[in-house]
Amino acid sequence: MSLNLRGILAAARKHNASDIHLLAGLPPMLRINGDIVPLKGAANDAAALDALMRECLNPAQLVRLETDWQLCVSLTFPEIGRVRITVYRRGGNTEMCMRMSETTIRTREQLGLPKVVDDLARKPQGLVLVTGPTGVGKTTTFNYILDLINSERSGKIVTIEDPIEYVHPMKRSIVVQQELLTDVHDFSSALRHVLRQDPDVIGIGELRDRDTIHTALVAAETGHLVIGTLHTPGAADVVQRLVSAFEPGQQNEVRYLLANTICGVVAQQLLPRAGGSGMVLAAEVLMETQAVRHHIRENTLHQLYSEMQGGRKHGMQTLDHALEQLYQRGEITYDTAKSLSRNGDNLKLRAV
Repeated sequence: MSLNLRGILAAARKHNASDIHLLAGLPPMLRINGDIVPLKGAANDAAALDALMRECLNPAQLVRLETDWQLCVSLTFPEIGRVRITVYRRGGNTEMCMRMSETTIRTREQLGLPKVVDDLARKPQGLVLVTGPTGVGKTTTFNYILDLINSERSGKIVTIEDPIEYVHPMKRSIVVQQELLTDVHDFSSALRHVLRQDPDVIGIGELRDRDTIHTALVAAETGHLVIGTLHTPGAADVVQRLVSAFEPGQQNEVRYLLANTICGVVAQQLLPRAGGSGMVLAAEVLMETQAVRHHIRENTLHQLYSEMQGGRKHGMQTLDHALEQLYQRGEITYDTAKSLSRNGDNLKLRAV
């Protein structure tokens, strides 16, 4: 049996699927509005999946797959756009997960991002982080911020991504996008070389290790605007996640660097829209203030949530506040809001 890759990709675009899962013994599966549903058709067999994988990858990628047994690449298909393909093994067989990349940059209103995200994009220097679990649109927000900078600022943007999911045309800025394993070997060494490329803005697809984190902090401290993504559940959790990547003897230095450079953190969640017509974004926001910097420097991180609760005039908001707004506008159900709320009892008092 052969698999019609273009047909599967076209079906995914037609149904606005975010992901495709190709597993042996199952038909192609699509993630639509957060749920995984099967496409009509026969189950995939292992030989067909292996042939499809070899059709997608070049010789160098195939060699790396043989060594690492897993691989993540990005490919562009006519009339479909860019697709991130993750190849892995299960039971000795090749299987794939495909993420459908955005074909255009949506507006902030369409994405449901708070207005303060535009303010973060306009910062001249410092560190801006987009965080949240897998599959909540961090890369989409990352690219929205870069596109806004590209549209408004005459400078040079350099990104390191794994893989590149959206190719930015050059608007007012020079844009250099480098892909892991295609243009660079790893994030940490690539980031050190980026600093020699005369960048104004540095985009880091993911802050993965201590070397990357430290170089990003130094770059932000020395006059660059650094935008990165990270896997943490909430905005206040980012500080502990970054600091804990280092040995105890280095952690005070990292706290001071972070306190001096942090501009803002946007922590995202994607929720089912009321009525079942798609997904809606809930964003928690932590912004730089003197009090926030003090709590980071002094390691009184339990106070950051209180700063977000009282910092609306600075553009901050807690997840609970975002949930309340979405519920009051009828965009999510009360059950959805309560299930994610830090304090469901307080949320209940505000329900209408």
